[in-house]
Amino acid sequence: MKRIELAVENTDLNQPSHKPISKKAIHSPHLLNEAYDYSQPSSFSRGLRLDIRGIIILLISGTASVDEHGQTAHPGDFRSQVWRTYHNLTALLEAEGVTWHDVVRTTCYLRDIERDYAAFNEIRTQFFKGQELDPLPASTGIQAVLCRPDLLIEIEVMAIFESAG
Repeated sequence: MKRIELAVENTDLNQPSHKPISKKAIHSPHLLNEAYDYSQPSSFSRGLRLDIRGIIILLISGTASVDEHGQTAHPGDFRSQVWRTYHNLTALLEAEGVTWHDVVRTTCYLRDIERDYAAFNEIRTQFFKGQELDPLPASTGIQAVLCRPDLLIEIEVMAIFESAG
């Protein structure tokens, strides 16, 4: 077997070799606390706002039925968890001055997709109709083990829009 060696320049690894894009964390503290404030802290942002030459991209982390104290809201009640999840996501979007009309993609994680998908799709359809969305966001549904055993659904969102300035 031939061994390949790579020469690496002696550079400062803390200095980027490119121009970073503008990014900031998305917050909605009146509705959701930060993950690092949990009793067992977790290291992630609720979402990131990226500004790329006047195009804004919001990447909202997996969001679930969690209250302002970091506790699971509505344990065991799938339908109520779905509604609370949409409520939390709406607050994160509103924190950046946008609506569901700016959402282009959702990724939906269900603990038991065979049991809960019909109820999820019914609520999602009702919610999106209430938002008067046309076209609907692209979406993927996945069965997954979530970060807490009492969470039954988690949704990620991507929104894209032009900056006003």
